Amino acid sequence: MNTKHHGFFTNPYLLLTLTVLFWSGNMVVGRGIRGDVPPLALAFWRWAIALLFVLPLAAPHFKAQWPLLKKGWKTILLLGILGVGGYNTFAYVSLQYTSATNAVLLNSFIPVATIAISWAFLGKHLRRLEGIGVLISLGGALTIVAHGDFNILFHLNLNIGDVWMLGAVLIWAVYTVGLAWRPAGVHPMLMLAAMTSVGLAVLAPAYAWEIAQGRQINLHPAAFGALAYVGIFPSFLGYIFYNRGVGEIGANKASLFIHLMPVFGTILSAIFLGEIPAWYHYLGIALIFTGIWLTMKK
Repeated sequence: MNTKHHGFFTNPYLLLTLTVLFWSGNMVVGRGIRGDVPPLALAFWRWAIALLFVLPLAAPHFKAQWPLLKKGWKTILLLGILGVGGYNTFAYVSLQYTSATNAVLLNSFIPVATIAISWAFLGKHLRRLEGIGVLISLGGALTIVAHGDFNILFHLNLNIGDVWMLGAVLIWAVYTVGLAWRPAGVHPMLMLAAMTSVGLAVLAPAYAWEIAQGRQINLHPAAFGALAYVGIFPSFLGYIFYNRGVGEIGANKASLFIHLMPVFGTILSAIFLGEIPAWYHYLGIALIFTGIWLTMKK
């Protein structure tokens, strides 16, 4: 890839790394405030906040690019339902029932699922070096989650939360591959605004149902802070960066950055929860970076 035209903040590798950092924080926050903010409320308000930031940037392009949006409405509808309405909702429901460790482990299978779907529907094959890189980085993610003891992986009990997370993984893999069909020429902000609007339309009735079940948000400063974080960083900035990164380097390579989630999860846990990294964290991090480096190597 020619990086001559890229400034520091348009480098797709940097954008994807920042995205995964934001998303790792999202998992920590989602698990941390599960008692105060029910999952559908968290998903709905996350995207409502993101839309507030996106709309002013999308509005100037709406009139000129409306014909392009109309022409690509089917793709936008699908991407909005999957990427905005589906993935996060499934992940937040999952975090009500399963540990953040299990959620991050299952999330590590996103690159594998993405590559499988790309292969099945787009006929895309990995070169041998890329394949080896994917396996090494998956091994690194599993090393962190298994605490260096692979017996743990064989004795993981899948609960209903894990099933929700597997659903989220499949949704995200399809979304990532589906980005290849997004309408050409539509400004990224307008695209995100359209997708977010679709996602919110899908989430609204589900959120209304959750309220009818008597599940309310317990609002306090920490809950406000959490909602602001998930609305701005993993949603508004994260999706812009991810979509840009996928557009630049393709779905297979971009999805590989998801393996950085256990890395950032470890770092964030050390900073915010005082959990000291162990030897297997360092080994896993080294394997993940080696795998990503091999896959990116020309």
